Amino acid sequence: MSCSQCRPSRDFPIEGFIHIRTDHPVLLQSLEQLFTEVGLEVMASSNAVSAKYNNLPLLQSLCEGLSSTFNNQAIQSFYCALTLTFEEANGFITWIPFPHFRERIKNRDLYEVIQQQLFTTYSQPIISLQTEEIYGYEFLLRPLPDRIEFKPYELFQYAEKSGLQALLDGNARITSIQNSSGAVPRGVKRFINFLPSSIYDPKHCLATTFRAAAEAGVDPNDLVFEVVETEEIADIDHLKSILKAYQDQGMKVALDDLGAGHSTLAVLKELKPNYVKIDRKIISFCDEDESKKEMIQQIVEVAREINAVVLAEGIERKEEAEVVLNCGVELAQGYYYGRPVPTKSLTAAAL
Repeated sequence: MSCSQCRPSRDFPIEGFIHIRTDHPVLLQSLEQLFTEVGLEVMASSNAVSAKYNNLPLLQSLCEGLSSTFNNQAIQSFYCALTLTFEEANGFITWIPFPHFRERIKNRDLYEVIQQQLFTTYSQPIISLQTEEIYGYEFLLRPLPDRIEFKPYELFQYAEKSGLQALLDGNARITSIQNSSGAVPRGVKRFINFLPSSIYDPKHCLATTFRAAAEAGVDPNDLVFEVVETEEIADIDHLKSILKAYQDQGMKVALDDLGAGHSTLAVLKELKPNYVKIDRKIISFCDEDESKKEMIQQIVEVAREINAVVLAEGIERKEEAEVVLNCGVELAQGYYYGRPVPTKSLTAAAL
């Protein structure tokens, strides 16, 4: 089962009809007037205004015109839909909040990346500081070769603005699981990021993730799902329910980018994750900063109280590695140990 937030939406028809719905009659009149002024054939109903367009640049221009004409309160009341024919509007159509619609039409390349899953994964090694062997890999989203280029953080920012965050986050998790199968040996952990804000109901939103793991033959115990919004937890009870859903399947969970603030450490004690990842800002040149050493030690002590494994990320120098080892950190990640490489290359290296 999936909701509309997690399903791909249809592509933008090159020509067709745009429909805008609002519950405010005065705004409907203003929309009708605006469309008429730009020379469009307008059809109006009791709660929507429709107009025919014949190219995508015109559609984008309409969106920009709406944004500059109406205030934010009005914009938030608009819902949009596109159809190939006017008659389709009489059936079931998906209405999209106008701000999401505007972002989607404004950057159709990123829209295509998300809709068609034009991405793959790179993997960065995670090292056991005691044995100096590979303990696991973190899976990172990257563009497909010779396809649309993007920066991962920009893609996720776009997904949030366009209402596609749940779709992207879910598909990114599934891609990481699928790519890890056959590339990473059994018993080696696969660290995979996820956004709690993209998961509305763990039972339903994570069903495809659990099914992907089963179909790929990946041992649930080898999967570690990282919370990447540790500093922005708005609903801790909801996050608890998400972490429990993972753990009930035999998977592990991690808190990412952990700082040493009182509130963050309090959250750590309450959530009791299996792994704790220390923010790279604390790790950077920690050998030259006593306050950073104290922060690392403080996190390690709290982690021991809840039986969590500590991972230091962003290590780029030998001196940093020595500090975290002396502080009792068990795992390490960073350019000092290895840069992210295409996940498929791990298979080749193992042959």
